[in-house]
This record gives sequence, structure tokens and C-alpha cells, in this order.
Amino acid sequence: MKVKMCHGAKENYKLKLNGTLSYLILAILLLGTHNSFFCRAQNIRVTAGRIDSKMVDVMESPNEIIGASIFQIPNYFVWGASVVKGDDGKYHMLFSLWESGKEGGSFARDWVLQSKIGYAVSDYPDRDFEFQKIVLKGTRYHGDYSSWDAQMVHNPHIKKFNGKYYLYYIGSKDPGEQPKGSKGENLDQRSRVQQSLCIGVLEFESFENLLSGNFDRPKRPLLIPRTRVKSDHILNGSPIGTKAKPDNIIVVNPSVDYNPINQKYMLYFKGNVYEPEWKGVHGVAIGNNPNGPFRPLDSFVFDVRMPNGTLASTEDPFVWYSHKIQKFLAIVKDFSGRLTGHKKTLALLSSSDGIVWDLTKNPLFMERKLLLTDGSIIEVDRLERPQLLLNDEGIPQYLYAASALGNVNAKNDGSSFNVQIPLEVIVE
Repeated sequence: MKVKMCHGAKENYKLKLNGTLSYLILAILLLGTHNSFFCRAQNIRVTAGRIDSKMVDVMESPNEIIGASIFQIPNYFVWGASVVKGDDGKYHMLFSLWESGKEGGSFARDWVLQSKIGYAVSDYPDRDFEFQKIVLKGTRYHGDYSSWDAQMVHNPHIKKFNGKYYLYYIGSKDPGEQPKGSKGENLDQRSRVQQSLCIGVLEFESFENLLSGNFDRPKRPLLIPRTRVKSDHILNGSPIGTKAKPDNIIVVNPSVDYNPINQKYMLYFKGNVYEPEWKGVHGVAIGNNPNGPFRPLDSFVFDVRMPNGTLASTEDPFVWYSHKIQKFLAIVKDFSGRLTGHKKTLALLSSSDGIVWDLTKNPLFMERKLLLTDGSIIEVDRLERPQLLLNDEGIPQYLYAASALGNVNAKNDGSSFNVQIPLEVIVE
């Protein structure tokens, strides 16, 4: 790991008041007492290392790739994974999975209807993860179809705060067929469940407790949408004239970190807007504790604009505060290529307060490519749900990403996996 820091540079700090005086007071205090906070450490270069893997015939793996750095399970789709180092020195992985091979099923359909959360463990951060068991599934499997996460659970994000573990995840239920004449009357089950997605959190003391089920499942979501703005085919739409907030229709893809500046917890999330086509947008909610309650702000974050002034579509945020750099950093999937110049790659942004964000000098965090053991490079169709393992100073060491070599949306063969990628990061 190579890290070089700048000294004495000044940051062009942008302040968004959001209607409160507290941000202005905080900015004045910071300017007067913490000049090093504004060191412009934004020239961040990331190099992906080799992964322990090789290409094989489809008869050996539907993913056509195997190796110690490729986490996959026969007869399952495997997707986003989040890893934390435990007190036992082992690396604990929570990940999404759902059965493949279902009649009439597909990747795009079944992640919404069938996703569960599994657990794997390894002695190493970048290889040899071994699947242990499914630790969380929809409550319908226990006979409860009414809970907010009755149908499915997905996109785990594991963090450790103050000696406890917090598993943030998304869940949903099927509210059933909608009344005739309503804007949701023609929604199928997948659409109804997708439009009901919310964020929840599990708190537990140890992974032994998680594996044994010794935890309290949340009876209510941690965060729910405040607006439901869409012109048609919408479940329980907001009144005409409602302005969409960042938490519009759904709140998904949680990323949480502690803010040492205001001593609050920051919960970042994705919502959907239609201008008129779909776009993924993001917001942030603020709380005093890692398990909430969280109050969402009205302002959009990661708000890079398209040439016509509309928001660029992004997804899958991973946000953290780096004590070494003294900034917030975020990785997002760049749908349009507006951020990096390359569509569907991973982009890197930075912020001084976690609310107002800028692109870094080199915003391309990673292309959709994997460097294999033999030095060959393969392009992949998906490199998504980025999650990082950081060192104590907040410098990325390993990237965990959901991946697939080809377009898996219509497939039902389990051809997706999670990959563990070592990183070299240089900060100038």
C-alpha cells in the first residue's frame, strides 16, 4: 500500500446551508482551526491487483471463471457482498443470493422476489471465502406475509460501531393486487415488490449470535420513502404536484459511516426519479446512533448534472470517511458515463462535509475489467455493488464487487459471482 499526502494545499470548499445556520458556524470553525482539513488530497489513483482466478469451460462453471478470489455457489446467483474483519481475526462476508434454475425465473426477476442474505468466512481478505449458511430471508418463509421484509432481503452492508455489528439491508413485501382504477392496477408482482423496497438494520454482538439467530429482527424499516412521484404505473402515488425528494418511491443500497465532524451517523441511500425516464439518485439521512432514527435531508447528493441540467444516473454508493485524507469519499456506479467518461464504470467522488460532493481529479475508480492470475485481462458486463475493506486510516485495501461476464438479466443459470480485488491506492 502506497500513500502520499499533499501538504499546505487549499480546498475550494463549497458550502450548502440547507436552510440552517449550523453548517455555516461549523465551516467557520473548521476554517479557523483545521487548515489541514482542506488539504486537496483529491488526486487519488487506484490500481487493481491480480485476482486468484482463471477462465474455464462453461461445463466447469456457468460463470466461465473460477478461483480462490471468485465467490460463487452452485445452483445460486451470488451478488453484492460486504466484508468486515472480526475480533477473531477472520474476515466475515454477508452477501445476496437466490436460487437459480427456477422454472420461469431469471436474474432480473428473481433478485426482487427471491433474494436472501448468506454468510461466508475466510482467514484472508481476498480469497477462500467458504459459504456457511443463509442467515436472513423473507419472513414469509416463517409464515408472516405482512412484515415490511416478508418477500425478500437483499444488498447487505456490514459495519462495526462501538463494539457491535450492524447489518444494513433492503427488504420488501408484496402489497397485493391494487384496486381497479388506481395507478397501480396494472403492476405485476415484481413491480409491486420493487416499489415497496425499504432499508432496515440488524444489530448483533457477534457472528456466533448472527449464525444462531440470536438477534431481534426489526419490526419496522429504518428508512422509508417520503414521496412517490411517477406519472403512471405507481403504487400509492403521491398527490399531483408533489416534488420528488431523493428518497422517491424506494430507498435502497444503504451505505453508513460515522461523521467525526458533526459526530453523527450518515446513511446514504438511492431513490428513483423519472425525467421522464428512470434515473437512480441519492440522498443522505442523519442520525445520532447507528441504528437510528435517521432524518433524511431534502438535498440530493452525488448530484453531477447532465448537459440538459438533469441529474446523472448513478447507483450502488459506498461512502466512507478517510482520516488520512480528512475527507469523505464515495464510489458510485456511473450509468451514463457522465462522471468518468465510461459507461457503467465505478466513479470516485469526494466531500468535505458528506453533503456537497465533487468529482476527484481522476474520477475513474475502476473499469469493468479483471486482472487474472496469469496476467490476462478480461472485460466483464457487470462490476457493481462496490464494497471496500479499509485500513485504520480509511485507505481502501480490497474491493468486493458483484460481477458477471455477460448480461445476466434474462439468464437463469447462476452465472453471477462476487469478486475480491486487492488494491494499490496512491494519494498525491
